[in-house]
Amino acid sequence: MTTPRSNASAASAATAGRMSDDAGRAAIEIRPVHSRRDLRAFIDVLYTLYADDPAWVPPLRSEQRHQFSPRSAFFQHAQVQFWVAYRNGQPVGRISAQVDELRTEHYDDATGHFGMLEAVDDPAVFAALLGAAEAWLRAQGMQRVIGPFNLSINGDVGLLTEGFDAPPVFLTGHGRPYYDARVQALGYRKVKDVVAYEMDPHGTPPRTMVEAAARARKAARVRIRPVDKSRLKEEAAVISEIFNDAWKRNWSFVPFTRPEFAELTGALRFLVPRDLVQFAEVDGEPVAMLVIVPNMNELIGDLQGRLLPFGWLRLLWRLRFSPPQSARVALMGVRQKFQGGSLAMALFFGLIEAVQASEQSAGLRRLEMGWVLEDNFSLLRLMRMLGGHQYKSYRIYEKPLP
Repeated sequence: MTTPRSNASAASAATAGRMSDDAGRAAIEIRPVHSRRDLRAFIDVLYTLYADDPAWVPPLRSEQRHQFSPRSAFFQHAQVQFWVAYRNGQPVGRISAQVDELRTEHYDDATGHFGMLEAVDDPAVFAALLGAAEAWLRAQGMQRVIGPFNLSINGDVGLLTEGFDAPPVFLTGHGRPYYDARVQALGYRKVKDVVAYEMDPHGTPPRTMVEAAARARKAARVRIRPVDKSRLKEEAAVISEIFNDAWKRNWSFVPFTRPEFAELTGALRFLVPRDLVQFAEVDGEPVAMLVIVPNMNELIGDLQGRLLPFGWLRLLWRLRFSPPQSARVALMGVRQKFQGGSLAMALFFGLIEAVQASEQSAGLRRLEMGWVLEDNFSLLRLMRMLGGHQYKSYRIYEKPLP
């Protein structure tokens, strides 16, 4: 399935076909996704592959369909193609390839992405899938591939390399231990690791740091406040502006667009309590924000990805009477001009303290902070100060496309 603006039909046809298997088994057929039926098969690969994995949590199929729909905001600035690998008529893997025009504008380095990689433990399947993605990207003029991005760097990224026994939290992916070796065997090399930290949501940093942060907040006239849901559109725009400014110097940064942020806030507005979204203002200017999302995976694990016919009723009942006991820091940022000093720490601690004081956090027992770049030493240090420990790691790879 491609966006209407993609010129990839010829490349898709060229990469669809059969790859012989040296072991004498049936050939692998790579089929591009063009129809709704094809897209269902692409989504179903995930549920088949992880059916025997006790740590996996089936995501909602409705969310999957929306993510891959051309109506999704990401498709407004990206060309995308999906494929499914078959053997003996049965799906055995899937992959996507993307050219994000926002990245092209920012870096002009002829770099495309692969993503959504899932496959059985067979080197030939991995070779066929990545070969299809690489051929498509070459046809778009790309000279290098980075991934996995699912579908954007602002979404689910990397292949899981540590933490396979821990269930994924909401809006994050899972993985199989053999993925890393299979990808590297095809010439891909690590370009960056991102990590996730597990934290006690009620933990406190050392007293000296708390006191220093309090002095900095007082001197800078800092105000911490929750989101105003009566002005959600305007508040979402502020979150977007802070995020894009805070992270613009990070590795491979691509900004969130207004439509992408509107889409995200629209999806989360009924799931995220008001006090789990906090702003920090300095002299009335919003300069930092924190968005914590309840871990809905605690509530949907037994729904097998389906809300119909009775999944909605179960989910609504659980949200009301048995809310999640874990959550994830989905977004956090401090504007560039306030980074690097004691005030930045004061803003961060102020946001955390506001969440800790809220009624919504009372039932939380666990908090995930991720993804964080392995070389973002200041943020990693702050998380360790709060008693966090690394429990998952994800790898991003690169490969030249000669």
